[in-house]
Amino acid sequence: MKIYNIALIGFGGVNRALTELLATKSPLWERDLGFRLNIVAVSDLHLGSVISPNGLDAKTLVEANFAKGGFGRLSGGSAETDNEAIIKTAPADIVVEATFTNPTDGEPAVSHCRWALNSGKHVVTTNKGPVAIAARELKALAKANSVHFEYEGSVMSGTPVIRMAEKTLAGAEVKGFEGILNGTSNFVLCRMEEGLDFASAIAEAQTLGYAEADPTADVEGFDVRLKVVILANELLGANFKPEDVSCNGISKLSPFDIQAAAKAGRRWKLVGSAIRNADGTITGSVAPKQLALGHPLAGVNGATNAVSLNTELLGPVTVSGPGAGRVETAFALLSDIVAIHNAQSANFAKEAA
Repeated sequence: MKIYNIALIGFGGVNRALTELLATKSPLWERDLGFRLNIVAVSDLHLGSVISPNGLDAKTLVEANFAKGGFGRLSGGSAETDNEAIIKTAPADIVVEATFTNPTDGEPAVSHCRWALNSGKHVVTTNKGPVAIAARELKALAKANSVHFEYEGSVMSGTPVIRMAEKTLAGAEVKGFEGILNGTSNFVLCRMEEGLDFASAIAEAQTLGYAEADPTADVEGFDVRLKVVILANELLGANFKPEDVSCNGISKLSPFDIQAAAKAGRRWKLVGSAIRNADGTITGSVAPKQLALGHPLAGVNGATNAVSLNTELLGPVTVSGPGAGRVETAFALLSDIVAIHNAQSANFAKEAA
């Protein structure tokens, strides 16, 4: 049985959900996936840091009601947070990076990924910042150190758009894409179509946990812009930075605009898109658009995400699913670890032959 030692950087919703799944799903994963995950370190801004070479009990981590600095109560623990030391010195094969997204420079997550890759450790992350801003550098570091940098969950949480496009649609020639890549803005537009004004729809989204206290990044399109950058760079070979993608949000849409579109048989959606032009250049944008009801994205409602990939051989191929959620995003981390395991197994088989 292959065992992967993992270090969790950040112990908020996503890595905590992964730990909860480990506490209940480990026997199933061992049987079906062929490997075991062993948590050897955790570092968190609120709780502190802990290293345990023999492994930390997942159930204890999720059930203990740790106060601030609570990891200091554990053997090998400290009330202080030291991400750099944990990443560089913990006996981990894989660093699971799930800290906050800084859309300006990707820090501190870029440094977290850089430290891990330079230490010869694989990285899996759901963090948009380092992927949108530093993916080229980080992939080069991974290659130089013979490890993997995986980030499926950075665009649509557990819905596998990147890997599906690159693996399943290999050879189909993706020419562009358009997507609903933010559940908060989509929920707000749906509720406005049902009669709420913008402020009331935002308030409801916040009550349901779909929107942050400050929903600016969602409703002004900044979150979608990072995802457009990631998809354009991955699927179309662009070299976008966030400022290369034009960005307009939904805050200026009025109930009148929403209802007028509905009467015309159309529906407003915040669409992130990119296309390869005839001259080979690539154009990316985020903007509210009126879609005909027969459009593949028009019927995507609530907090669901979807991407329609425009391919040369198949035409439009649309994938939809949850674009957020603790467990859903934790699954994306698992899918990245599965990808690493499969690649390692393939390399071993090749070397053995």
